[in-house]
Amino acid sequence: MTRSIIFDMGNVLIHWKPELFVERLGVPQEDRALLLREVFGSVEWIQMDRGTLSFEGGLSAVCRRLPERLRDSARELTLHWWRHWLLPMEGMAELVRELKGLGYGIYLLSNAKEDLPRYFDRIPGSECFDGRVVSADWKLLKPQPEIYQTLLREYGLRAEECFFIDDLNINIEGARFVGMDGAIFDGDLPRLRRSLNAAGVPVTA
Repeated sequence: MTRSIIFDMGNVLIHWKPELFVERLGVPQEDRALLLREVFGSVEWIQMDRGTLSFEGGLSAVCRRLPERLRDSARELTLHWWRHWLLPMEGMAELVRELKGLGYGIYLLSNAKEDLPRYFDRIPGSECFDGRVVSADWKLLKPQPEIYQTLLREYGLRAEECFFIDDLNINIEGARFVGMDGAIFDGDLPRLRRSLNAAGVPVTA
């Protein structure tokens, strides 16, 4: 029986659209691909998510590869994206609150940086969450089995009673490897609700 619903954050609870962030920052078209690659596509971005590299260290490395005209943009995208471009995923707040009202435990499991507490209250349904495991806090990344096991251990959950929602197949596979059920969310909320119904979770379809 499912007792706990675990959510990823980017492209599940909120939109994660680096191309849109760069566009809205006003970066000239000819510089956008470079900025996207050197910020969001960098090894430093992953290391900051893992918590093995500080913001200062990551930004310093990224900025060394960028022309001076793009360094302020890189800093804004890395440190302050959530101030400007945190866009809730449509319908997710309602789903989270419905699940909470049905008595399910609600948890977050996300590859994210150490600054998540600064904007967590802007995440859809954040008031409903019973706990969260963020990669940077544990120096682990999905789909490592250890990060799922950390969530289970920290909150006394049983894998077979958990349902995990993520936007990437590899992360769902990671959850299943440790015994959780789960479903991909690709933006199709009715489909996700049907997947929950199939797992015995009686949300409105």
